[in-house]
Amino acid sequence: MRVKAFLVAAAAAGLVAGALSSPATAAQPATPAPAEAPAVFAHPGVGVSRAQLDFVKAKVAAGAQPWTNAFNQAKNSAYGSLSRTAKPRAVVECGPYSQPNNGCTDERQDAIAAYTDALIWYITGDVRYAQKSIQLMDAWSATIRDHTNSNAPLQTGWAASSWPKAAEIIKHAYGNWPNSGRFATMLRNVYVPEIINGSNSNGNWELTIIEALQGIGVFLEDKAIYDKAISLFSYRAPAYVYLASDGSLPKTVPSQNLNTRDKIVGYWQGQGTFVTGLTQETCRDFVHTGYGISAISHVLETARIQGIDMYPQYGERLRQALGFQAKYERQAEPVPSWLCGGSVQRGLGPITEVGYNALHTRLGIAMANTQALTEANRPAGTNALFLAWETLTHAENPA
Repeated sequence: MRVKAFLVAAAAAGLVAGALSSPATAAQPATPAPAEAPAVFAHPGVGVSRAQLDFVKAKVAAGAQPWTNAFNQAKNSAYGSLSRTAKPRAVVECGPYSQPNNGCTDERQDAIAAYTDALIWYITGDVRYAQKSIQLMDAWSATIRDHTNSNAPLQTGWAASSWPKAAEIIKHAYGNWPNSGRFATMLRNVYVPEIINGSNSNGNWELTIIEALQGIGVFLEDKAIYDKAISLFSYRAPAYVYLASDGSLPKTVPSQNLNTRDKIVGYWQGQGTFVTGLTQETCRDFVHTGYGISAISHVLETARIQGIDMYPQYGERLRQALGFQAKYERQAEPVPSWLCGGSVQRGLGPITEVGYNALHTRLGIAMANTQALTEANRPAGTNALFLAWETLTHAENPA
């Protein structure tokens, strides 16, 4: 019944239409949805739930695929190394494209490593990995005080998308973490102030920031932070992925003042023909587009774990974004002349598993291009920024 309801609602709203849009002078801003944090937070509850982790643990124990190969990929990576030494800094300085790069890569990779170690511990029970995860988180919580330079908000969002995933598993499943309170203070005092007001840069910035805020809200059990994340999401997600039902122009975020067609086309990388599934950064490149799509899937998944199902409202945007980009990423069709001047820069990255699992495995929705791309890319690794090992955690995971 859930599948039927989802598809009927999508069709009724005209979400699956793909007709070219007609010219117009202005777009309607996205409409915010009521933001409401769960009455009681679920733990572990950022990105992956305890039930999902138990499913993966059983699959790896049985030697089943693709989970066993995905687990070995994570365990044998540099992120899963027990000899890893944390490289914390008091001030992480990140300029455009991480130039200068004073601690940017170190912070992101230590955060991913902490999450990797937490996953390995949960799956194997080897306490050395839990202790390594704690060691990495403690090193940073004892040291970092600020993020600076132009990429500070994005860097903060990237790192803070991974830290709560690790912290949730360690605090609520492993349990023996004396400095968890200091880590929570780090998130609240160092990370939240940098990202709490979102971003008016390219959409992937704010979507990553939203993901980070939501995860921090869960870990801190802070309903105000969680609600702020969902409020930002209610504007940004509809303004990032276009559906024909939006009208002749994409929805906009009011604070960006994109109040003419020319402004919108400029912000959408010069793309003036709008079709269902196109994103604000499709004609920039698929790498950054992948960041945005991934963050959307992560926000929806964490909300579901927290007992708030946002897939009926946003799932069709995610489905169409995945399918549209996957079609051209795998070169299933030639790029038409009206799209990005007839060529796209591919490189979507390992970003499809979470959305594909939610919509296809759990809801039973056909996603031919996304399925083909997802299965061809297994096991999905990490983008070395803010996502990792999603074949391991989400492939065919019904929990």
